[in-house]
Amino acid sequence: MRYRVLGGTGVEVSAYCLGTMMFGSVGNSDHADAVRIIHSALDRGINFVDTADMYSAGESEEIVGKALRDPRRRDETVLATKVYFPVGGDGPARGGLSRRWIVRAVEASLARLGTDRIDLYQVHRPDHRTDVEETLDALGDLVTQGKIRAFGCSTFPAERIVEAHAVAERRGLRRFRTEQPPYSLLARGVETAVLPLAQRYGMGVLTWAPLASGYLSGAYRKGREVDLSRGRAAITPHRFDPALPENVAKLDAVERLALLAEEIGCSLPELAVAFAAAHPAVTSVILGPRTMEQLDGLLKGAALVLDDDVLDRIDAIVPPGTDLYRADGVWRPASLTEPSLRRRPLGERAASDA
Repeated sequence: MRYRVLGGTGVEVSAYCLGTMMFGSVGNSDHADAVRIIHSALDRGINFVDTADMYSAGESEEIVGKALRDPRRRDETVLATKVYFPVGGDGPARGGLSRRWIVRAVEASLARLGTDRIDLYQVHRPDHRTDVEETLDALGDLVTQGKIRAFGCSTFPAERIVEAHAVAERRGLRRFRTEQPPYSLLARGVETAVLPLAQRYGMGVLTWAPLASGYLSGAYRKGREVDLSRGRAAITPHRFDPALPENVAKLDAVERLALLAEEIGCSLPELAVAFAAAHPAVTSVILGPRTMEQLDGLLKGAALVLDDDVLDRIDAIVPPGTDLYRADGVWRPASLTEPSLRRRPLGERAASDA
């Protein structure tokens, strides 16, 4: 396993990161089995584990805590988790990136993880209700207190990254050291601005959804029926319904990519993960297995090298900067989701009073 420096922190992390979103009630609820998967990843050279407080409502963090209970394992592992979504109940003061919520959430994560520090604490989504200065100031205090070692952002658009760095420089605050965007053969939009910005600012990049929610796992292929009553397809059927034109485009691309993988002697998932790892801005690719078999399959292609000819052929199938697929849960700005921000009051919409 190769190791790369994480965003100028001096910390070396494996080129693959073990994601644990599928551990807990939403995926693998067998804690002992999930711990074995984590230990297997660590024993094979992965030293980077990523979780979040909202994964299975905190259960994923508890599983990771069990896996890292041995102090030696904890010391050798770079541990990352996230804050933003409300966890543990309902109420108007839960969630977001206010100082109040961050301070409360980090203590809960530390308790579930069974550790006294988090190596990388990430804000899971942007929060348009909270000044980024408030967020950076709170996170910087946690670094000073030793509760976290560094902090980053996740699924931030380019303009939010620029704003955060400008505020940090202007106010003399600690800055985001990493960004965690969705990136895959079918979701290349971040190549336009987010990845170049990360390089410019010296940020580490952890990419998620390399298999595009199963499209690049081989689970969805052209001509096959899709069960829209189960799994991800039941939650967001519009993303998987083969009758929709946008999904036809995904499936067409998958067929061509699968043929390319076959020609170079690898599986489609191996091609997908190797593609994400090949971008110069990417520090580590998050793998999110639910089973040991899935982990074994993904690690099998760790040494796969995609030469320029293969990458050129990929570009011909899905051009750089193209998004054929939008990952589940990708943040959308309030300017798009809240009609009041893009519609003047009814009485002010006309250009003339006449």
